[in-house]
Amino acid sequence: MSPMSMTAFGRGEFQGRRQWTVEIRTVNHRFCDIGIKMPQRYAMLEGKIKKTAALFLSRGHIEIVINYNPGKTEEVTLRTNRPLARAYYQSLLALNQELGRQEPPDLRLIAQYPGIITEAEPEEDLDDTWAEIEAALRQALEACLVMRRAEGRALKTELIERLSGFETITGEIEASAPELLRRKEEACKSRLARLLDGVEVDPGRLAQEMAILADKSDITEELVRLKSHIQQFRNFLDDSAPVGRRLDFLMQEFLREINTMASKINDSAIIH
Repeated sequence: MSPMSMTAFGRGEFQGRRQWTVEIRTVNHRFCDIGIKMPQRYAMLEGKIKKTAALFLSRGHIEIVINYNPGKTEEVTLRTNRPLARAYYQSLLALNQELGRQEPPDLRLIAQYPGIITEAEPEEDLDDTWAEIEAALRQALEACLVMRRAEGRALKTELIERLSGFETITGEIEASAPELLRRKEEACKSRLARLLDGVEVDPGRLAQEMAILADKSDITEELVRLKSHIQQFRNFLDDSAPVGRRLDFLMQEFLREINTMASKINDSAIIH
């Protein structure tokens, strides 16, 4: 299995007595955030739409846009808000009288005001409507999954390549660790000799301090954890479950171990 990307686009259609189109766009997001744009008259179906989308997509910012074209057989009925139209008419008539104008208010102007003439919603079976929307929705969701999987496979290939390079560098650091520690001890002794300028030092005390330095500079524990994290990272890439957050955690651990080793050894071979 391969991890899935969170970036995708999918489109679905249903053609029956009317045509439905569903377009879905998804981008990165920590959680599953679903936004829906659809005709207001069908807003009561948003719960079902979100529930269905969550069955396919567990993470990401998901934008679902639903449109429909009424079929040729679907009659359009207009409704006139007569009380509101009368109120506008009387208000304009009174204004004309105040201004000394004799012509009556223009009904064409009144008809353009919001809420005067609206499309009457036809009676329909919501179960049938949902079946039509769901068909297009599932088609779009499947298309999203196809794109997410394809991009996920490409990401997996890239991550494995980079992980292999990182594993090689880790092995090189492990192999060079004894030499790095020896050079650090020699540098410490040389600096100490310059500071003391011929003053004798108790060999036992010097050996004790060198042992403490060696212990503080030992990166064995960090290397063991780092190699374990690398193997876990590789295993997660083959997991069928969502792994984004687990990979994020391991990346933080990689950085933590690398910074610790760099501070212990303080050598350009590790820092760079």
